Amino acid sequence: MNMRIAVIGVGGVGGYFGGLLAAAGVDVVFVARGAHLKALQENGLSIESSVRPLSGVKVRASDDAASLGGPVDLVLVAVKLWDTDAALAAARPLVGEHTAIVSLQNGIEAVGKVSAAYGAARTLGGVAMIAAIIDRPGVIKHTGSLARLQLGEVQPGQNPMLGQCLSDFAAIAKTAGVDLVVPADIQRAIWEKYVFLASFSGITALTRSAIGPILAEPQTRALYLAALEEACAVARAQGVALAADHAAKTLAATEKMPAGTKSSMLGDLERGNRLELPWLSGTVARLGGELGVPAPTHGFITAALQLSANGRG
Repeated sequence: MNMRIAVIGVGGVGGYFGGLLAAAGVDVVFVARGAHLKALQENGLSIESSVRPLSGVKVRASDDAASLGGPVDLVLVAVKLWDTDAALAAARPLVGEHTAIVSLQNGIEAVGKVSAAYGAARTLGGVAMIAAIIDRPGVIKHTGSLARLQLGEVQPGQNPMLGQCLSDFAAIAKTAGVDLVVPADIQRAIWEKYVFLASFSGITALTRSAIGPILAEPQTRALYLAALEEACAVARAQGVALAADHAAKTLAATEKMPAGTKSSMLGDLERGNRLELPWLSGTVARLGGELGVPAPTHGFITAALQLSANGRG
């Protein structure tokens, strides 16, 4: 199966999954920038992982999508949330009549942005479940063992092209060793991740702590559970059919994580980088206000971290 794929943003998500695809011989092009781009061009892409390590995979990368050979079959958008609009604009030379676009970003708003930019008929929903970062230019560090993608049609059957694209990508993913799931309801899958991520990112960044001590202390454990329950309530008010016990199950799943696990937002906070706060706890609080659903925990997290939201410059 021949398929051409573009990865916009070669951070932990785009670098890991794009790297596996490239290593398997899939025609993948990467849009990156800065020192990371230079390292990719000179030394290839490496992944430090206990699951799928790679070293010096030759990749075709540029900061100019127009130089990468024209339309592709599938665009994977994997930039930080504040770069979404710029990434979608930059991807335009890679988008043709039969190109599908999927966001693998955090949050719940990226699908709408992709649809607004390129039309619902070519938009897929996506979820990336992985803990990975750029450790240094050209090198992605994957921690833990989870590395899974979920892709699906937001409105199943709307466009046969999307169904074919999913089928083709599933075949390629299997060959490349990418763990891919195609859920029946991708919107629900996006919200299930969002409930966890907004709450987990918020509580770890707020306390400047890994998850183990948070769960061991009754007061911070209760704060985390409250954040989960608020996000679930907002999801249901949006019409998302989350299970009644989803918050409790998410807490139980969190308890199985290594005690030293931190969120990427806490990592960004520690490094003085910009935070995805407005799109995580900030969006839960905002939507709660709009929908009449109380979300005081996420409101407090947003306020408490606001002075750090734009990083140290």
